[in-house]
Amino acid sequence: MSQPSLAERIQGQREHIRVNRPVVAGRLVRVVGLTLEATGCSAAIGQTCHVETASGELYAEVVGFSQDRIFLMPKDDVNGVLPGARVTPLQDYQGVPLTMALLGRVIDGAGTPLDGKGPVRSDEYATQKKTPINPLQRRPIRQPLDVGVRAINAIITVGKGQRMGLFAGSGVGKSVLLGMMTRGTSADVIVVGLVGERGREVKEFIDEILGDEGRKRSVVVAAPADVSPLMRLKGCETAVQIAEYFRDQGLDVLLLLDSVTRYAQAQREIALAVGEPPATKGYPPSVFAKLPALVERAGNGADGQGSITAFYTVLSEGDDLQDPIADAARAILDGHIVLSRQLADSGHFPAIDIEKSISRVMPAVTSPEHQQMARAVKQMVSSFSQSKDLIAIGAYVRGSDPLLDVAMAQMPKINKFLQQGMLDVVPYDDSLAGLVQLIPNNRGF
Repeated sequence: MSQPSLAERIQGQREHIRVNRPVVAGRLVRVVGLTLEATGCSAAIGQTCHVETASGELYAEVVGFSQDRIFLMPKDDVNGVLPGARVTPLQDYQGVPLTMALLGRVIDGAGTPLDGKGPVRSDEYATQKKTPINPLQRRPIRQPLDVGVRAINAIITVGKGQRMGLFAGSGVGKSVLLGMMTRGTSADVIVVGLVGERGREVKEFIDEILGDEGRKRSVVVAAPADVSPLMRLKGCETAVQIAEYFRDQGLDVLLLLDSVTRYAQAQREIALAVGEPPATKGYPPSVFAKLPALVERAGNGADGQGSITAFYTVLSEGDDLQDPIADAARAILDGHIVLSRQLADSGHFPAIDIEKSISRVMPAVTSPEHQQMARAVKQMVSSFSQSKDLIAIGAYVRGSDPLLDVAMAQMPKINKFLQQGMLDVVPYDDSLAGLVQLIPNNRGF
């Protein structure tokens, strides 16, 4: 008889501990800022506990410990918490429901419905993170994904399974661009994570930007700015868990997370509350460890599985693209789209700066002719941008630079091509047909 493997023995030990470990309740001894401290509890990191309060039930998650004390981060407001309150670890906490019935629903970071349509019934729950896919088993990115946005389809083509960053300051149209993608994408399922946003924007995104048609094939995970940092952190992780479930069903998923910066800020609040020292601009090291772990869960699955094409918005504080979170995200993503405040202020929407934007997998999903035309458009835009001041004051003499001469003639067409109404959907083939019309004599440089 063969001996069980190491992995099987470890799993058996885990099952034994889970079944036989008694539930040992403790007492709350201290509340510091957002953190609860309890003694006498037998609870593991990541386990959910019930805390007795004078105003009703309160659930908290274990985020750390020191000797005989455990640190808990509440999922709701701590009003009503009493000294010496009973803290009970939960052994049967279900977690986030994973089911096709999630389509069309709006839930919070813990999987609780927010849309008033009743509970989500499921036979499967995500109680812990999914094991990462072996990188050698992932399918390569070989097919483009239609997102319904002309500038992205033609100039910054995205592939199925790609992870893209959407970099912008506040108020330049990130949420509107995400909404345009939800209406125009060819993906089977859309998972939207609205984390750290204003509560007003959540309802506006669902009712006005997503719309009835987009909502039918979407799951929205909402964790507004006024919820606890733990729920904001869970909001991103729950959205990824749901996207992984649909990918495992063989579906192509478009994952939109707005925003990764709020995710990092929530982790910073939790880490600093439990005593982790800050490192870069107040961000502790755990933030930069969690970002790659979150991003790497998206992408193509193994054979027989679907794909997760992800767009992560990154809020550039003060429009600084060298912000620590922006810099860390750019290094681990497969490309980035930069939204320009200058373009937004001039009424150019979507305000995509094609000079600073790039898709690293575009060569793998497009033809050489397509790449040549996109490169030609970028060259014309760059040439015109660098000489814009000279042209404005009349200092440029035509004939001095052949490329600039062509750019000056084509810029009105290019600007019209790059702009698009928020309710307009431009298919991938139509985007390529429009790109051809921008190149003089229908060929690249």
